[in-house]
Order: sequence, then C-alpha cells, then structure tokens
Amino acid sequence: MVVKKQTILVADDDPQLLRLVTRSLELEKFHVLNAKDGEEALAMIEADPPDLVLLDVMMPHMDGFTTCQKVREFSQVPIIIITARGRDDDKVKGLNLGADDYLTKPFSIDELGARVRAVLRRSQWVASGQALAGQTKRTIGDISIDFEQCLVTVHNEEVPLTPTEYRILAYLMQNAGRVLTQDLLLEHIWGQEYMGESHMLQVSVNRLRRKIEPDPAHPTYIHTKIGIGYQFSASPKSHSA
Repeated sequence: MVVKKQTILVADDDPQLLRLVTRSLELEKFHVLNAKDGEEALAMIEADPPDLVLLDVMMPHMDGFTTCQKVREFSQVPIIIITARGRDDDKVKGLNLGADDYLTKPFSIDELGARVRAVLRRSQWVASGQALAGQTKRTIGDISIDFEQCLVTVHNEEVPLTPTEYRILAYLMQNAGRVLTQDLLLEHIWGQEYMGESHMLQVSVNRLRRKIEPDPAHPTYIHTKIGIGYQFSASPKSHSA
C-alpha cells in the first residue's frame, strides 16, 4: 500500500531559505510546494489546500500576517509563521490571527522538523475524530462538542476552530470543573517540547474565547486562574466573571 505524502506549502521571498527548507522537508518525505509571496500562497491554498503552511512574515505584495488572516476566512489549514529573532510582538500577532505555531529565524533543521511534526500531529489527531475517554458528545450551557465528528456548536450554530483551538476546548470540556495548570495544558495540547511557552497558550485561549464566549472580556465558560491555569465552568452562569 502506497502512503500518500503529506503536502507542505512554504511561502518565503528568500530563495536561499526557500531551497533549504524545501530540501530539508523533502528529506523527511514530505511533498513540498513553494510560493514566493503571500498572494501566490493564498491562490495555491484556495486551489488545493495543503496539509500545512509555512508563512514568512516579511514578504512582498502580501505579508504573512495578511495572508494568514485571509486564509482563516475560508480554511482551518494548520499554519506556522516564520518570524525574525526577538520579534515577540510578531509571534503574538501571528497567533492572534490564527497561526498554530511559529518558527524564529535563524532556526535549525531539527527545530523545523520538530515544529512541523508537532503541528501535523495535532491536526491529524483532530482529523481522526477520536472520542475522548469514551465520550462521544458533551453539552455545557450553549456549547456542544461532538468528539467523534470534531464538531463544535454554540447556540446550535457550528463554530469553525483550528486544530489547536479544538484540542484546547475538547480537553477543557472533558475536564469541566477542574483547574488545569498551564504546564498540563501545554504538554497535552502542544507536547513536552513546548513546556514554558505560556504565551502560546494565553493567546490561543483568548482567540478561542472570541469564538465561543458571549462576552470574551467577561468569560462565562473559560475562566483564568491567575498564576495557575484555566478552568471550564461545569455550571456556567450568563456573563459571569
């Protein structure tokens, strides 16, 4: 049986980096497509969505942020943004726009491979439609989650979530009423290699709140336990703090 290669689209206007990343991913048995700017990447994603997109932030015609934002208008394809060293604001902005992860230049080939595999692993977990701990569905307040279909509805309306957002919500709802520490969430959602990257969790939770909460500034469902982690309310009250 021939296993279909996973396709990764790499968008970067630096020909040297593009060749290096492409060759490295091909050696790991991925099928790699190239785009020289955001406009070309967007057109390729619209025509035939890949399994993963690597987006450089600084590109001509359409930068990585704009491309990521436009992609999220029609697709939940996993996205890793590539940023310059020390630009933490770029990382947060990219995550807020819907990116699943980031790479900081200069990065090693090992780091590239690890980040790509981690994001694809999370995506595949969602795509496989695995039920959690024998549960198939759960409803809390106005939010329902179908673990087999990986489907989330709020007020009976489907809410599109990225693989990362879905995994956060699924794990929180499975453990409704329990306080889950940041380290526990990072390890479960992202993996041990992401321990300590609390800003990724915070940005992702805030993005999730904007999709499911009646008032994201005053959460009804996902509550922050300062210095500890997060708790999904088992008995939500409308517009509670």
